[in-house]
Amino acid sequence: MSVQARPKRLSVTQIQSRKGGDKIVCLTAYTAPVARLLDAEVDLLLVGDSLAMTVYGFDSTLPVTLDMMIAHGAAVVRSTQHALITVDLPFGSYQASPEQAFGAAARVMAETGCAAVKLEGGEEMAETVAFLVRRGVPVMGHVGLTPQAVNALGGYRSRGHRAAERDKIMRDGIAVAEAGAFSLVIEGVAESLARELTEAVAVPTIGIGASPACDGQILVIDDLLGLFTEFTPKFVKRYRELGEEIRAAAHEYAEDVRHGLFPAVEHTYPGPRPSKKAAAE
Repeated sequence: MSVQARPKRLSVTQIQSRKGGDKIVCLTAYTAPVARLLDAEVDLLLVGDSLAMTVYGFDSTLPVTLDMMIAHGAAVVRSTQHALITVDLPFGSYQASPEQAFGAAARVMAETGCAAVKLEGGEEMAETVAFLVRRGVPVMGHVGLTPQAVNALGGYRSRGHRAAERDKIMRDGIAVAEAGAFSLVIEGVAESLARELTEAVAVPTIGIGASPACDGQILVIDDLLGLFTEFTPKFVKRYRELGEEIRAAAHEYAEDVRHGLFPAVEHTYPGPRPSKKAAAE
């Protein structure tokens, strides 16, 4: 009996080679069932710290812990075969020093089996990115609207509309790319800035609320499916409205239970049939 070969995962170098070529398709994933469904359709799955809101009900990404990211990252890796898996480093796990960042990244990679980590920040994080890359840790950068710095940035507003802010984001992106990041997420910035930054760096850019000129795109899966209904950013396209479908299904189930329509005969296990003798008696 022949054994079917396991598909080979996309590698960091394959993603990196897509600069200026075929668009890179990325989504977030946090759980095994969803990751399994997405795996064949995408090039990269990000286990994002956005799970703070989508899974745990927090108001921001700040409460996420390293243990949370590892648990979800391991689940996504175990349930996929094709996509490159990248895991976010959570707030407070890497900002203190390059050494702290390496400790966190090494633990994430060892305990999840992921191929890369993502961290937020620009010029101030370039030294840390270089430190990690020199030690064999592939890094995805993240500039523009960086959710872990939401308090310092003054909220979730798009960025890069003023000259000084625009110049800062350009410097941030270039610094992280030159430090050795294999790709760069650009989030929530003016379209012209994302386009210009994409042209300025030698690594693929992944847009979210950025520009169609980016080398790839990413969305939070819960936004795409209409599951996260509390707030819909302008840059999100809802491809399905599963939130309403789930609510409707729960309502129908509740009505069936209340009116004795569920479970029906076909949903129960019949007991042993009485013997012919017992039936005659």
